[in-house]
Amino acid sequence: MKVAICGGGRTGHLNAILFKQLPNVQVSMLTGNPEIIEQHARHTPMQALLPDGSTLTARLDRVTADAKAAIEDADIVIITVPAHVRPQTLQAIVPHLSASKPVYIGAIPGFCGFDWLAEAALPDRPNLVIWGMKDVPHTAFELTPGRSIKMGGGKSQLYVATHPRESQASGQQLQGILTRLYDPCVRMLDHYLEITLTPGNPIMHSSVIYGLIGPYGQWHRKIFPQRMCWWSECPELGAYFLERMDQESQALCAVISQRLGIGLSSVKALKQEIVEAYGDQIRDQSSMLSILRTNQAYNNILAPMVPAADNRAGYVIERESRAFNEDVAYGLVLLVEMARRLDLKVPYIEEVLQWSIAYMQGLRDSALDYFPRHWPRAANAAA
Repeated sequence: MKVAICGGGRTGHLNAILFKQLPNVQVSMLTGNPEIIEQHARHTPMQALLPDGSTLTARLDRVTADAKAAIEDADIVIITVPAHVRPQTLQAIVPHLSASKPVYIGAIPGFCGFDWLAEAALPDRPNLVIWGMKDVPHTAFELTPGRSIKMGGGKSQLYVATHPRESQASGQQLQGILTRLYDPCVRMLDHYLEITLTPGNPIMHSSVIYGLIGPYGQWHRKIFPQRMCWWSECPELGAYFLERMDQESQALCAVISQRLGIGLSSVKALKQEIVEAYGDQIRDQSSMLSILRTNQAYNNILAPMVPAADNRAGYVIERESRAFNEDVAYGLVLLVEMARRLDLKVPYIEEVLQWSIAYMQGLRDSALDYFPRHWPRAANAAA
């Protein structure tokens, strides 16, 4: 099996190393990071540091910035770059995808409307099967590019969906491939909207940041004395907004399910999602705040922070992080627009969205660039 991973970040590194532990699996990595390419050229092995203290070592078959070299013979393509980088990634790889065999091209995670983006980028290519995974298989952190990555907690089930255009047979073949790569914990979902609407990073990251430095946060217009962890140091206000935004997201699911006649029962409340995903790794499951603070899989994951400007001591939340460029511009924007078209009020999500856009000094691009203009009418027609 020939696997091409697009993206040299935490998820890309960890997946590549895990795949290379399997027999008869070739792994290519497409990345623009010269450090990763240089380490590969030096024959430096990649290492994954596991939660139990053990180490996995791998050497990838190819690491390159050349899309043709990375992609041309791939059986499955896994896109792990942030949502705001996906359009140019697809543009780069589409000309080099095989036309003579099925190629399964998907995103991990598959949120932010990846199916709509890929459909626009892959017209009239029936051999290309579009798919997405609901979430990353494992948390990953402390990346040293081209050398090492730490693996956090893993999911007990991996949920995958294909674009509505794909056949049932294609979905079954994809499930077989992913089961080989990830073990027999892959479950196929009925509709891609189950991924798009699953509560995750867009509401989790934005609510925590809003709770920290938004107009009511204790760090509003202040400088952090040191870097902080996303979850073990989550503020109460962040957890409060997260619960309210999750309730609005659930209301959106209910309206879409009723309007489009699509079963979305797999899209559960966020608290339930996290507990089912991580189970015993969570010491206190009594509240959203305690779940976030005591989930061992979330330990030591730092929030995106950069040194304060003007030689001031301390740190500030990074405006150019994925928490804004991806989670806000390609996640929250999409939820608010879907709610608007369905005449549903989502005041908490909208409040955090508008504040976030102001903090990131405006949107350059967003999921609205490829969100179908006639949705949900087009979705109803397709159904």
